Amino acid sequence: MTATQITGIGSVTPFGPLAGLLPSISIAPRVITAWPTNGLRRAFLVETFRPAAVVPGLKTRRLDRLSAWALVSSSLALQDAGVDLSQMDRSRIAVVFATSFGCVELTEAFYQSANANGWSGTDPITFPETLGNAPAAHVALFHQLQGPNLTLSSKNFAAESALLQAASLLRHGQADMAVVLAGDTLTQAVYEWYEAAQMLAPACFNEEPLTPSTGFIPGEGVVAMVLEPEGKRQARSYAALLGGRWATGGGAQAYIHQLLGDGAPQRIICAGNGEPCASSSETCPALKIAGPDAVILLQQPVASGLADAGALFHLLLALSQRPGSGEALMLGAAGGSGFAVLHLELP
Repeated sequence: MTATQITGIGSVTPFGPLAGLLPSISIAPRVITAWPTNGLRRAFLVETFRPAAVVPGLKTRRLDRLSAWALVSSSLALQDAGVDLSQMDRSRIAVVFATSFGCVELTEAFYQSANANGWSGTDPITFPETLGNAPAAHVALFHQLQGPNLTLSSKNFAAESALLQAASLLRHGQADMAVVLAGDTLTQAVYEWYEAAQMLAPACFNEEPLTPSTGFIPGEGVVAMVLEPEGKRQARSYAALLGGRWATGGGAQAYIHQLLGDGAPQRIICAGNGEPCASSSETCPALKIAGPDAVILLQQPVASGLADAGALFHLLLALSQRPGSGEALMLGAAGGSGFAVLHLELP
């Protein structure tokens, strides 16, 4: 795979709407007040903000929050990359979006309306916003991007798949630039499903400090990254994507050693969907792959509960730690069901 550079970053997360890297501050889960709960419940939530205050002229009144956040984060990423779209061939700019649940907020509202009023009583204007590819479509329309437009929702590794798909478009000459986004919103129904499935960490139900435990704390947000072929344009690079793959089943170590050849990564970025990448020296996939001398950047709770689209958030958190230059692997685990790995070069 020809290397592609990450030249711009924008995000809407519990850290707020931001361009570039994240500040070095800790984020605690917030008590949920947006809907009634059976006792105290906590999550990593995005604080309410006005999108038009961040991106002037942005109109989001009828949009699902996921689409609104995609518009904000993509605008911040293009701004961070120093891209002047008026000087670009917009037919050569792709949009690749990864999500687990899509526009679940308005989907819930639409079906609740149908349940209460019958199908004839639903709002037809709301229906198009229930489609999973709506955020990618809104990003393309707002920025007038006419390149390939893809939405992915692959089990466990949606965000990693989006990065690899975007890199493939660039490598095969189907686009000159790609805006890659990944994220989800958190709603009452999603949270209650997690709780009923007994997937939540104990810290969801109390205000004690976070401790290592089974389960995760649900979260929400969207991260956007601008990808370009290396050397195509003079721009700062946060990292270069050298290659990667994902697969189901076993054999992760063999696949990864094949990807790396005779080399060994100097650091591992853990990016699992609530799955430990580095839990113990006996079972740690990262140590088995890289050896005891590798620097392991552990996944953080603020991103681990972002369903299957949290890998871009994990990568942003890792880059914000300024982990040093050299080769790195971003490793996503999904228990015994599979793995994803991205081979990176950090400047």
